[in-house]
Amino acid sequence: MRRTIALNVDPVIDFSALRQYQRFMFRNVGDERRWVLGIDELSAIESPDLAKNKAIQEWVFGFLSYEMKNSLEGLHSRSKDELGYPTSYWFVPRFVFEMNDKGCVLHVHGSDESAGRELANVLFRNDSEVQGGRVRKWISRTPRTNYIDAVNALLKYIRRGDIYEVNYCTSRHAEVDADWDPFNAFIHLFSRTNAEHAGFLRIGERFALCASPERFLAFKGDQVMAQPMKGTRARSGSAVEDERIAIELAKDPKERAENIMALDVMRNDLSRIAKRRSVIVDELCAVRPHGKVFQMTSTVRAELKEGITPYDAVLASFPMASMTGAPKYRSMQLIDELEDQCRGLFSGTMGFFAPDGTADLNVVIRTLFFNAAQHMVTLVTGGALTANCDPEKEWDECELKARSVLDALQ
Repeated sequence: MRRTIALNVDPVIDFSALRQYQRFMFRNVGDERRWVLGIDELSAIESPDLAKNKAIQEWVFGFLSYEMKNSLEGLHSRSKDELGYPTSYWFVPRFVFEMNDKGCVLHVHGSDESAGRELANVLFRNDSEVQGGRVRKWISRTPRTNYIDAVNALLKYIRRGDIYEVNYCTSRHAEVDADWDPFNAFIHLFSRTNAEHAGFLRIGERFALCASPERFLAFKGDQVMAQPMKGTRARSGSAVEDERIAIELAKDPKERAENIMALDVMRNDLSRIAKRRSVIVDELCAVRPHGKVFQMTSTVRAELKEGITPYDAVLASFPMASMTGAPKYRSMQLIDELEDQCRGLFSGTMGFFAPDGTADLNVVIRTLFFNAAQHMVTLVTGGALTANCDPEKEWDECELKARSVLDALQ
């Protein structure tokens, strides 16, 4: 049984204090003014389904990669997963730090209390110098001309009626100098983006530095909320011009169509595991600022059927609608046929399940994947395609999303 210990600290994390740990996950829940950090692995578990694993009334952190679709939907992946993350990975951490509106606390077993307090002394010290090595030239796996060709091929499927919307992605990679530091890089990234659903993950030599603005699912008991995000515009830096851009995005028929299609797929997914007539759209096509961009987001809530657990709802809705398409199954087939990379953890989800019945899982986008053994970083970006899209503008949107991450590292 864990004890909860109040900490009198400035709850700003010095992530460089985590260097000695081979397993950890940080998740921000910005709209709730909350973050959680699980450090060190007490045990790895097959499933985070606390309701079905009565013996595990614990904090559980982990992720599902996009390739989980193969098990859930009977699909396959044509390309090799070069990022090398497990399809599913969940662990019970030794230390759990949590910040919310009541302050910062440490959740720890009694035998680890002394070590947890010592860790807190360095974790919240905030006097380290932030330095980073050089990222060399980025190389795109899919050149612009190839991207345009692939988008045009997908548009033929859309116009033929096979699909109505599909999320198409492309990746780039770069070698980094030996002194490139993922801990300091994430400090830069998080401090400059303050992404609502940011995450920082380490599994041995592999790191994910996530500046995601998008939530996949959140739970409070038997209540579930999803927030599919589609529609992006660059901000200007001028309040007057930003207001005009936000209004333009809110009224854009193409962007609204993309968002509503993703919302409809999510509503359908939730309807399979929710009580009848409990699926309700709270917010439709709301436009919010996220760092250097505006994003369009819809919110849908539901109440889980009796006997359905939060993890059941995760599996019923995965992969998320905003990163696949409509219909979802056919879209995923075409994604695998035409994308030049295996997505791996990108467009998967990372998050936590807490013993109080709350859980929060993000959408893994705007994320740098770092392989320390190969001195390689990878960034994947994409966007939704519908019948009215312009392939050139879709390429530009991918570049905008990439810059929102890369500029934050400068």
